Amino acid sequence: MSPKEPDLSSYYADLHIHIGRTEQGAPVKISGSRNLTFENIAKEAQGHKGIGLVGIIDCHSPGVQEDIVASLEKGEMKELEDGGISYKGTTILLGSELEIREPGMGPAHILVYFPYFEMMKSFTGWLEQRMKNVSLSSQRVYAPARDLQAEVYDRGGMVIPAHIFTPHRSIYGSCAPRLDQVLNPELISAVELGLSADSEMAGLISELDRYTILTNSDAHSLGKIGREYNELILQRPSYREFEKALKRESGRRVAGNFGLNPRLGKYHRTYCGGCNFIINETEHSVERCPYCGSTKLVRGVLDRIHSIGDRKETMIPSHRPPYHYQVPLEFIPGLGPAKLNLLLEAFGTEMNILHRVSQLELAEVVDEELAALICEARSGRLSLSPGGGGTYGKVIKS
Repeated sequence: MSPKEPDLSSYYADLHIHIGRTEQGAPVKISGSRNLTFENIAKEAQGHKGIGLVGIIDCHSPGVQEDIVASLEKGEMKELEDGGISYKGTTILLGSELEIREPGMGPAHILVYFPYFEMMKSFTGWLEQRMKNVSLSSQRVYAPARDLQAEVYDRGGMVIPAHIFTPHRSIYGSCAPRLDQVLNPELISAVELGLSADSEMAGLISELDRYTILTNSDAHSLGKIGREYNELILQRPSYREFEKALKRESGRRVAGNFGLNPRLGKYHRTYCGGCNFIINETEHSVERCPYCGSTKLVRGVLDRIHSIGDRKETMIPSHRPPYHYQVPLEFIPGLGPAKLNLLLEAFGTEMNILHRVSQLELAEVVDEELAALICEARSGRLSLSPGGGGTYGKVIKS
């Protein structure tokens, strides 16, 4: 008789969240909110957002590590045998965002995760010898990218290239037209799409076919947690289960990617720095602005993918999950803080509001028009204006 398969459940996961400050007020991510601390992220993810697996990617910082120790010593959190730190049913994955830069290429960010706190502290010791300020987020590592990868996997961790298409500090957007020109393809556990891209757009590049795709928020404030996220099928939320999901082992998997429609992303289209115009969608590879003639262009994600893709038609591998165009609640016209608080009081978490509550139930708390907009956001039926040049697109209220 074959062994019984374990019971698997669905969990929502956002695996790219920054720390703005330590509990003592020391800066970590300079552009992050001051209240974006290790403890506050755990509380927001578990309480308001309803996220079961959350990746905090500034855990290499010694100041953040002091906060982690304090949370563990207070008994509010505990380290799991399977990896990760548990807080009231939500599990925190310990991660780090690092900048690599190969000779003759632009910068790119990668995400690194380790299962255990002691592993992350040991990795900090390695980084201190190769980084100007190990206390800050997203700092450059002065080591060859492939050496960094080998170091992470030798220590029991994983590497995931971050927001791979964005114009600034990404593998494809600012570094190289091919991933294997920068990194060892064998030492990559998954790739993160980032804003302004979806899995259909990634299907134009064949070297990505082998990898599991993730969609994460890259949150710089508590409110942005869960702006983009994933549905994972796991036995329980832990590092080892997440690892199996990325490898698509024993039924564990990424069952869905939930992200902004690329048109809402702030880097979707090419943007002119001369006249502040977002280039028309029919123009795929302009070198000058068709309106003012300026060459000060920020190449949009769609345009970049069309210029480097090795396929004319997208091809999505059978293992790749559906990509759901999820408009965040903050983008919905008429849904301000007061009405959102009413919904949270009634239904508990944003994941409940976005996925589980019926339109009729929503309309009992807010008006019918707003309830309808929330439900249309679930299915990607809202009309959108495109983003570009660092400005988000907008939902157009009919």
